Amino acid sequence: MSILEIRNLHASVGEAEILKGVDLTLRSGEIHALMGPNGSGKSTLAYVIAGHPHYEITEGDILLDGESILDMEADERARAGLFLAFQYPVSVPGVSVANFLRTAVSNVRGYTERRDDNQSGVIGSNLMPMREFRRELNQKMQEYNVDPSFARRYLNEGFSGGEKKRTEVLQMAMLEPKFAILDESDSGLDIDALKVVADGINKLATEDRGFLMITHYQRLLDYVKPTYVSIFHGGRIVQTGGPEVALMLEEKGYSWVEEHFANAEPVSA
Repeated sequence: MSILEIRNLHASVGEAEILKGVDLTLRSGEIHALMGPNGSGKSTLAYVIAGHPHYEITEGDILLDGESILDMEADERARAGLFLAFQYPVSVPGVSVANFLRTAVSNVRGYTERRDDNQSGVIGSNLMPMREFRRELNQKMQEYNVDPSFARRYLNEGFSGGEKKRTEVLQMAMLEPKFAILDESDSGLDIDALKVVADGINKLATEDRGFLMITHYQRLLDYVKPTYVSIFHGGRIVQTGGPEVALMLEEKGYSWVEEHFANAEPVSA
C-alpha cells in the first residue's frame, strides 16, 4: 500500500498566500473528493502536489510513502507515481497522442539515455519498443472506449471537452500512477461524456491506486463513489466526512460554506 501525506502545507504566489495549512492523507484504494467554492485554493493544491514551479511552498511537507517530494521536479514526481489531470488540458499541435504517450510511458517506466556505438555522446533516449507499445495502447484504447483514430491525432488539437478528458483517462491507464489528482475532470462535460469519464475512473480505481478528485458538483460523485469528501475553504480543509458531505453541499450550496466556515480552523483529512 502507498500513502500520500500532505502535512501543514502552506504555499504562495508572490506575496499572496493561497494554501494556509493543508493536512490530508490519501491511501491506495481510496477516492477522496475535495469540494469547495471558486478561489478556495483547490487547483493550487493539485498543482503544488504535482510540482508546478509557479508556487512557492513556505511551510509544511508532501510525503510519498514516507519520503518528502518537495525537492523533486515535476517529471521526477511523475516517475515516482503521481499524475495530474488538468481542468483545461492544453493542445500540443504536431505531437500525436501515440507519440506523446510512448514518450511519457518510456520515461515513467525507466527507459534511460544511451550512448552511440562510437561513444561520441548521447544520441537520445531509449523508448518502449514500438510493437510492445502499440499492443498495449490498442488494448487500453479498447478497454477504455477510446476511438483508435485518437492515436494519430495531435494531442488535444480540435478535441471536444469530452475527448480531452477521455484522453486523460487513457494517459492514466497507460502510466499507471500510484496516485491520480483530478482537477475538475467533470468540467464542461455533457452527461454522456461524464459517464464515459466516470467509467474510466472506476476501472482505474483499484486497491493499488488512490484518487484525489477536485470538483464543484455532486454529479460526478453520482457515478464515482468517494471514500471521503472534504470541504476546502480559505486555503485549507475545514470539514471531512463520507459521501453525505457532498449531498449536504448540494442542498445548502457554497454560500453556506462561506458563512459557516468564515473563521474555521483547519482540520486533518
